[in-house]
Amino acid sequence: MINSIEAKKILPIKSLQFAKLIYFKINKLLIFFDRTLIRIAILSPFLSSFYYVLISSQFRREQHSVVFGRFQYYKNLQLGQSNPYLLRRNIHRLEKGLIMRPRRDIFAVGYIEETVRAYCHAFEKAGEFRCGDSDLSWANDVLSEYFRIAGSHSVINQSKQKFLSLAPLKSKGQCIPYKRDLDKPISVSYTQFLELCHRRRSVRWYTQDPVPRELLDQAITAAALSPSACNRQPFEFRVFDKPDLVQKIASVPGGTKGFQHNFPVIIVVVGKLRAYFNERDRHVIYIDGSLASMSLIYALETLGLSSCSINWPDVDQKEKQMANLLSLEADERIVMLISVGYPDPDALVPYSSKKPLDQIRRYN
Repeated sequence: MINSIEAKKILPIKSLQFAKLIYFKINKLLIFFDRTLIRIAILSPFLSSFYYVLISSQFRREQHSVVFGRFQYYKNLQLGQSNPYLLRRNIHRLEKGLIMRPRRDIFAVGYIEETVRAYCHAFEKAGEFRCGDSDLSWANDVLSEYFRIAGSHSVINQSKQKFLSLAPLKSKGQCIPYKRDLDKPISVSYTQFLELCHRRRSVRWYTQDPVPRELLDQAITAAALSPSACNRQPFEFRVFDKPDLVQKIASVPGGTKGFQHNFPVIIVVVGKLRAYFNERDRHVIYIDGSLASMSLIYALETLGLSSCSINWPDVDQKEKQMANLLSLEADERIVMLISVGYPDPDALVPYSSKKPLDQIRRYN
């Protein structure tokens, strides 16, 4: 016979077991239901959209970010202001027109007016415009070259008059398309670069020696030379080297537990969807940000510093947490994080075997 005291102990245990059983069965049913709906959703893009509208919320934050980015892009234009990303994009489009073979006499008619308008605003508001002086000089030189070689057209002629009405801008040099000096031998051989690639490892253990900001700036300067779609460079490197901030930020992403406490520096790569007017470019922040990040990592290695790329999955709770820590706006998305420091000479690094050439390369 079970006395009353024992019964009181057993009942909560049985209740908990029953609750777990119910939870397990409901969860199993939801998984079955979800997988059944996926089989239907794959039948067409419309049904896929329907699935994510009604069933799954996985893309809602991204959708909001894209819409907010488009709003930010058009907001300045509607206020009669300029958009620095529009100016960078259009100046680069002019550059591509200037290098075409054969080069047309008349080109850029569809966007030269908005380009000059954006340049004029940048010129007038140079003190508060986010476009740096080097960008303004580049835009000035490219526009000058464009109007020098462009043929006669009513739209081009009007834009030219508006451009020439501004006070001459002292150029920092001819920032226009040029021929590279291919006769000059490159200072880095393939063998040397391959050695750098082998030397670069994802390092998770660092000495606690402070990292000079001058070295970080040198690496970021090199990273800025990475290719970027229409040269918009829709990203920035948020660098944190204060120990308390480093720990707060490094503890947010998954995969850092157990070693984030020894990060001397953490860099958050942030993409800005406000650089784009259309959803078609929503992935470019990740492409451009990753290209620049890889250049940054190699540059750090040449400066005696090591790093580790830290993955950033799209998890709503962590997105909110990081947005609060960094005061991010809705269109600013995390691309990845990078820890940086002087490598601990006694620490180990994973071997991380890479796929052989014939598994990652196909011709034609």
